[in-house]
Amino acid sequence: MEEDTWWGIGELARRGGVSVKTVRYYSDEGIVRPAGRSAAGYRLYGADALARLALVRTLRDLGIDLPTIRRVLDREVSLPEVAAAHAEALAVQISALRLRRAVLTAVASRGSTPEETELMHRLARLSENERRLLVGDFLDSVFGGLGSEPLFAGVRRSMTPELPDDPEPEQIRAWVELAELCRDPGFRSSLREAVEGVAAGFRGVPRPGVAAVVRELVGPALDAGVDPLSPEAEPFVRGVLDHCTEEQLHGLVDPRRERYLRLLAVVNGWVPPESCAPAVEWTLRALAAA
Repeated sequence: MEEDTWWGIGELARRGGVSVKTVRYYSDEGIVRPAGRSAAGYRLYGADALARLALVRTLRDLGIDLPTIRRVLDREVSLPEVAAAHAEALAVQISALRLRRAVLTAVASRGSTPEETELMHRLARLSENERRLLVGDFLDSVFGGLGSEPLFAGVRRSMTPELPDDPEPEQIRAWVELAELCRDPGFRSSLREAVEGVAAGFRGVPRPGVAAVVRELVGPALDAGVDPLSPEAEPFVRGVLDHCTEEQLHGLVDPRRERYLRLLAVVNGWVPPESCAPAVEWTLRALAAA
């Protein structure tokens, strides 16, 4: 290569889009090596140095450290291996940033106290195994000791949240609130009473869930605009009472139950469930009038 095709450090810096100080540092570190020296002793660089400088700049922009870049340039490790490792590391960082964003958004929207903020952060950072233990303890308190009724096993599975490996911010926020519900002794007790009421009414014969029954049987009355205080409401109410008790209906009134199901749908990526509140409220009004 002729010397007039070589560049001084200033020209290499200009062509590479970096500062002279950066080129000098890379050169001193042996990352971008000079091809020779001028008669005056200044370092000269060729096309190979420009190509290495462009690669270094690209990898640095991607967050790869200089020691690793040196190993790539010296062919001690392949670029695909480095890219895969850094992609995995970035995925972890992105997940952590999403977690922080979700917690901060929840704090801002709910006006949380420092104690609540600390709890939310701790709940959001639970490992998969810790999440399973928390949810398992909650579901055990609700369904434990009720025998091997197949319907309860199915309902328990349907009430189990499964936060994905790469959750969206709204899924993290939903999980935090859902975890708080799981820890709520009042909610556990309310749900347990409702489940025990259903279990007492089985008599060995599986039945559909109370909420589904009420929606199915009372839905036509709501659609037709039937007044719950009128005589026309009686057949609908009688149909509901053939499948559940008034105590079970009151168990559906707890707004935490419906909130849990909606949060569960967000965490698991399901379609939000249809609310049973209008049908339950209509039925209870009709029962009170009767």
